[in-house]
Amino acid sequence: MNTKYSDLIDQTYYFPQEEFKVEGSELHFHGIDLMELVKEYGAPLKFTYLPKISENINKAKNWFFDALKKHDYPGTYNYCYCTKSSHFEHVLNEALKNDIHIETSAAVDINIVENLKKNGKITNDTYVICNGFKRNGYITNIANLINGGHKNCVPIIDNYEEIDLLSEAIDGKYKIGIRIASEEEPKFEFYTSRLGIGYKNIVPFFNKQIKDNEQVELKMLHFFINTGIRDTAYYWNELLKCLRVYINLKRVCPSLDSLNIGGGFPVKNSLHFEYDYKYMVEEIVNQIKIACDEAEVEPPHIFTEFGSFTVGESGGAIYEILYQKQQNDREKWNMINSSFITTLPDTWAISKKFVMLAVNRWNDEYERVLLGGLTCDSDDYYNSEQNTNAIYLPKYKREKPLYIGFFNTGAYQDTIGGFGGLQHCLIPQPKQILINRDKDGNLETRLFSEQQEPRDFLKILGYEK
Repeated sequence: MNTKYSDLIDQTYYFPQEEFKVEGSELHFHGIDLMELVKEYGAPLKFTYLPKISENINKAKNWFFDALKKHDYPGTYNYCYCTKSSHFEHVLNEALKNDIHIETSAAVDINIVENLKKNGKITNDTYVICNGFKRNGYITNIANLINGGHKNCVPIIDNYEEIDLLSEAIDGKYKIGIRIASEEEPKFEFYTSRLGIGYKNIVPFFNKQIKDNEQVELKMLHFFINTGIRDTAYYWNELLKCLRVYINLKRVCPSLDSLNIGGGFPVKNSLHFEYDYKYMVEEIVNQIKIACDEAEVEPPHIFTEFGSFTVGESGGAIYEILYQKQQNDREKWNMINSSFITTLPDTWAISKKFVMLAVNRWNDEYERVLLGGLTCDSDDYYNSEQNTNAIYLPKYKREKPLYIGFFNTGAYQDTIGGFGGLQHCLIPQPKQILINRDKDGNLETRLFSEQQEPRDFLKILGYEK
């Protein structure tokens, strides 16, 4: 009878996979010996494998370049990274090695841009696409960037007042974009995004506030779908509606020449994950060209904003199973030495699933379990995988420590979880490890931040000065 954990994985998924393989009874991720990482740094820990960022950027760029060539598309393609997915310097440094641009969402993002410019990471030729609702500090920072010579800073207009606010702060002419307030998927609680300007209102808005405004040049239409780029009737319908707006706007605004496709590609969240990225890119490019050719308008330059896709698959978290609680005849709780709410908040906030696998003991028998975190909150748990209604792990044995890993966790989790600040029930933030490769391909690891200490919390709370 096949009762080993390795047998279960083999029977359930196609395994090994591109990023995962097992040597002996231990899991390797992108060639990283995870148990060696645990032996060196301990657990819990979080890590970022930096080369995966560049890998995903170049995959997407090649998909788009190939699609432009295949469809004889006359426009260009520009890859933008959404900084809100992960603002860390090491992430931006890695991403910017690959001739990309930046999308921002708040005032402090512009301070980061200024720092990157000062350190030679970006230039005035780098596009800085400024999304989000803009007031006070954000307006001031955008104006300072443009007034300082960064003419490729393009604020995306989110509401009817922003042009007046920007024009008061900016010296001379500047470029803008307009965000479409897309209609949400039917299952949403509301019909239209709170962000942007409605489909029917964009051309009238242009005629009223932009057409005769010599200070403002409209260059971009921004299209964002909250569910991301997916092969659904909903997505293609919204894209066609967006293209109709672009065509109508282009006819009255010759300076409009770019379409920014937000929403992003999905990140692998299961060993069963399937998504035809190449097909989706080719079809997007094809749909844009067909619509524009039929309307006899020049197809736009294409911009995309990829945040989670850029950095998500570079991240992981490793925990140790501390203890097993048998709560009734059927439920066994494996308690991790951290908290899901604080270290992987999306598991709690939006019931998001990540790839989860045992790190060691793959040759041991398995059992069905639930995973619990250390906080006293009843929602601090993880109870199923994306494609199954249960979690199976090697059987708990006190004398044989068990480690588990969550993978592709690199987007949003640290900022939403409040990196470096207060955590729910004051559970410490784990160590953060950065992993890279030298010019010969050898792995290099370094400690980015230590696990939080009690005095870190006491300082924040005002007990220590």
